[in-house]
Amino acid sequence: MRAKLPHTEGTTDRDGVNLHYEIYGDGAETILFVPTWALIHSRVWKAQVPYLSERFRVITFDPRGNGKSDRPDNPDAYTIDKIVADVIAVMDEIGVEKAALVGLSFSSAIAFAVAAYHPDRVSAVISTGAWSPIVPPKKERADAYANDLVDHPQLWQKYNPDYWRKDYPDFVRFFLDRVHNEPHSTKQHEDAVAWALEGDAEMLIMTQEARDTPEIAIDEDMYRKVQCPSLICVGDNDDVTPPETSFAIAELTGGELQVFEDGGHAIHARFPARFNTLMRDFLARHLGTWKPESRKVTSAPKRVLYLSSPIGLGHARRDLAVTRELRKLHPDLQVDWLAQDPVIRFLDANTERVHPASKLLANESAHIEAECGEHDLHAFQAIRNMDEILIKNFMVFQEVLEEESYDLVIADEAWDVDHYWHEHPDLKKAPMAWFTDFVGWLPFAENGPREAFLTTDYNAEMIKHVEGHPDVRDRSIFVGTSDDIVNRDFGDGLPQMRDWIPKHFEFSDYIIGQHPSEFGSRDDLRVEFGYDDGRTTCIVAVGGSGVGAALIQRILKAVPLARTRIPELRIIVVAGPRLDPAMFDLPDGVEMRAFVPDLDRHLAACDLALVQGGLTTCMELAAAGTPFLYFPLRNHFEQNFHVASRLERYNAGRKMIFAESDPERIATAMLEELGAPRIPNTVAADGASRAAAMLHELL
Repeated sequence: MRAKLPHTEGTTDRDGVNLHYEIYGDGAETILFVPTWALIHSRVWKAQVPYLSERFRVITFDPRGNGKSDRPDNPDAYTIDKIVADVIAVMDEIGVEKAALVGLSFSSAIAFAVAAYHPDRVSAVISTGAWSPIVPPKKERADAYANDLVDHPQLWQKYNPDYWRKDYPDFVRFFLDRVHNEPHSTKQHEDAVAWALEGDAEMLIMTQEARDTPEIAIDEDMYRKVQCPSLICVGDNDDVTPPETSFAIAELTGGELQVFEDGGHAIHARFPARFNTLMRDFLARHLGTWKPESRKVTSAPKRVLYLSSPIGLGHARRDLAVTRELRKLHPDLQVDWLAQDPVIRFLDANTERVHPASKLLANESAHIEAECGEHDLHAFQAIRNMDEILIKNFMVFQEVLEEESYDLVIADEAWDVDHYWHEHPDLKKAPMAWFTDFVGWLPFAENGPREAFLTTDYNAEMIKHVEGHPDVRDRSIFVGTSDDIVNRDFGDGLPQMRDWIPKHFEFSDYIIGQHPSEFGSRDDLRVEFGYDDGRTTCIVAVGGSGVGAALIQRILKAVPLARTRIPELRIIVVAGPRLDPAMFDLPDGVEMRAFVPDLDRHLAACDLALVQGGLTTCMELAAAGTPFLYFPLRNHFEQNFHVASRLERYNAGRKMIFAESDPERIATAMLEELGAPRIPNTVAADGASRAAAMLHELL
C-alpha cells in the first residue's frame, strides 16, 4: 500500500506527447521531482513524496517513455531540449510559477538546465547521483556501449544496445544492482527492477541516441549560469556515475555538497531519512520554508514518548500495563502516545494522551490488511513492502523530537525508529528503550531459497546495527524469558538465536495487560458477563488488525455442526475494531460484537476460545487457563514459529492449520478441547512491573 495517494492526477499534451503528472499536498512552496532516465518512472521518489507533501505542494510526473506517460517511437522525441520543455509544460499546466527541482542521475542535468535557461521558474535545485557529460563516464561503461557486443557479456559489458535487445530483463537486473550497490539494498533493487520492466529496450536505446542536442548544451557554461541555491548529494561509492561529477557541479554552481559515506547511486532511496532531512533543512535555509524548531516545554518533571505497534491491539494492552507501573514510580510522569488506529481508540477508552502528530502517520494496519489473503499474511514481505510507510512515519516521529524534549522514547516494535536511528545514530534525539517479543526474521522452507536469503540478509543487517551501534538502544527488553527464544539460527553464517539474543537483551518475562489473577474469581466473572446460565460459552476473536474475516467465516460454518455435539453452545464473535459486523451472515443464535475493550476479562470467563495466532490473546488465554484453538495465519513467520514455540513451552492452546481445518474438523477440535482441557504452565503476573523498573533506571 502506498503511504500517500495524490489528490490530483492529470496529463498535459506537449507537442503530441501526453505527460502524466500527480500532485500531492497544498503547501505554499512547490517541489517538482524531475523524472530521471526513462528506465524508471516517478515512483522512484516514493520515500520523499509522502513526507514532503505534508508541508509543500509536491509534483511528480512520469518521463516520456515510461510509466503512464506516452512512449514515442522516434529518437528525436527524447532529446534533452524536449525533456527540459516537458518540465516547463507540466508547471504551466498545473499553474506553477516557480518550483524547487529535484533531480536524480540524468534528471540532475535536466534540473540544472531548467534553472540555467529558465531562471525565473526555479527557486532551488537538489541533485543526487548526478550524471553530466562534464566528467567522462566510467570507461568500462562507455566502451561497452560504443563497441560491438561480446560473446557471453559480463558486468558492464552488458551496457550495450544489442544486449538490451537480446536480454533486457538481465540488463535491468545488472544495471540496477550497480545503482543499489550498498549492502542490504534488496528492497530498493526489487522495486527499481519492477519499474524498469515496465519499459523496453527500444525505448531505452532511443533515449541514448537522442541525448545530445544543439539547442541545450549540458556543459560547464550552463552550470555557471545557475543562480539559484543548489544542494548536491552524492555517494562516495557511486558505481554508475563518477562522484567527481557532483564535485565539479558543486564547484561550478557554488552549491552545497553533501557526501554520503559508503553511499551508492540512489542514496535518496537507500538513506531516505538523511536525504529527506538534508533537503528539508536546505529549503528552509534558502526559501524560508518550514523546519522543526525546538521549543521549551514546561510540563511534567519527566516526559515519555511512547510508540506502540499499531498492528493489532496486543501491544497497546501490554504498553498500557507498563505505563501504569511506571507511573507508580513517577506519579507526575507525562506520557504522550504517537499512535494509529485502532490503538488510538483503545488509548482514548483509557483516557491516555495521544500526541497530535499522530494524525500525520500513515496507517500500518491498513497496509497489513491490504497485504492479507484468505487467512494468509506473508508477514515478512508485508513489513518489507511497508518501507514507504515506515520512512514517512519515521520522519513524523523525528519532527516531534526535533520540536519537543522527551526524557525517554519507548519503542514497542517501532521498526522504523530502530532502523533509521541505527542507520544514522546522529539523528537520535532522546534515550530509547526497545521492546519486542521476538527477535529474528524466519523463512518458510516451502517458500524457497530466495526467502531464506532475504531473511538472512535482514537479520545480518540487524545484527550489524546492534553490534556496531550499541548506544542507540539504551535498553533492549525482550518480552519473555530466555526460554522463549526459538531454537533456530539467524541464517547461514549467522549466530544461533539462543546464543546471541541474551547478550544483547534483558528479559522482563511476559507482560500481560492485566493478569487474570486480578479479575477476581472465574465464577464472579461469569455472573458479571451473564455466562452463568448453564450454556457453554465460546468466544471467537480475531484481533484488531482486520485480517480475520476468513477465519470468522470458516468458524461460522462450523457452528451448526458443533451445536449438534454441544447442544447448549453459545457463540460470541468479536469482529474487532476494523471489521464491519454487518459483513457476516450469522447462523441463528450467534452473537456478534465489534470492539470489546475488556476482551481479556471475557476470555478469562468463557469456556472455550477460537482465535488467531497472535501472541497477546493466546498468552491471555494461557494465563487464564481457558482452553483455546488458535489458527496461525499462513506465511506469518511470527505466529507459526515464534508464537507457536512459546505456546508449546507453556502447554497452552491447540494449533490448527487453517487450510486443513474444514467445519467438521473445527467442530471436532472444539469438542475435544472442552472434554480434555490442558493445564497451561503459569504465566508471570509481574512482567509489567519488571519492565517498568528497567525503564525507571533510564528516567
